[in-house]
Amino acid sequence: MDKKRLAGRVLKIGQSRVWFNPENKKELKEAITAADMRFLVRKGVIKKLPVKTSISINKNKRKETGRRKGAKFSRLDSKTKWITKIRGLRAELKSLRDKKLIEKPVYNDLYRKASGGFFRDKSHLKNFLERGELLKAKK
Repeated sequence: MDKKRLAGRVLKIGQSRVWFNPENKKELKEAITAADMRFLVRKGVIKKLPVKTSISINKNKRKETGRRKGAKFSRLDSKTKWITKIRGLRAELKSLRDKKLIEKPVYNDLYRKASGGFFRDKSHLKNFLERGELLKAKK
């Protein structure tokens, strides 16, 4: 078994964190068992190196949503924006259909257009209805 691997197993760390003192090469060559490795650890010939920390992890922590200015109040992710918009459009279409201001085939067409992202907002939907003269006169 490789010396570093055996020492790592004794110290309960990975091979990359094992350090051998270069001045004691002869003792290291003679050590072949786990007991020999434990003895060399107590003697100070074999030591644990500190854990290496990645700088990139710390950099990424600074980019999280909570760190961005105004993230809590002004920014909504795109899915939440879409849900808000489509619910408003669908509610408007349903109210127009229930009030008999648009016919069912027109409702179905507009519903699909809304789902496809055709309308920016409710005012755009209303302008579309007025320009296309799709609204019936109120009774």
